[in-house]
Amino acid sequence: MPATFAELYSSLSKEVFLEQARQQLAEGHDGLTCADAYAEQGKPDFALAFLLLSEISDEAKRDILARSYEQRATLSEEKAEDFDRQFHRPFPLIKLEAQKDRLAAQQVRQGRRVRRESKALRVN
Repeated sequence: MPATFAELYSSLSKEVFLEQARQQLAEGHDGLTCADAYAEQGKPDFALAFLLLSEISDEAKRDILARSYEQRATLSEEKAEDFDRQFHRPFPLIKLEAQKDRLAAQQVRQGRRVRRESKALRVN
């Protein structure tokens, strides 16, 4: 049996985002609307928090989470291009993060765990 959305992605969530989501839900905000709004803003951490607390199908949750990663990738690529024009040099690390977000979106759409590499630099 395939793993549930919560089983696959709850390890990606951070308590600070879950607490913020719980607070907004307690204030009467709709979880699905909030998750969708954060997805459109390219904020997968916030979208995930609301999705973990929402009662919708796992397929719908995966779609929203994947869109949030895709949107963040798009916004990152636009930012890298803007910086390139402004500072007359490339910003490859921003583009690398966008590639990672696109890969994460693909993994979510396929119902697989998101494999994120460590952002820490190794020092020998």
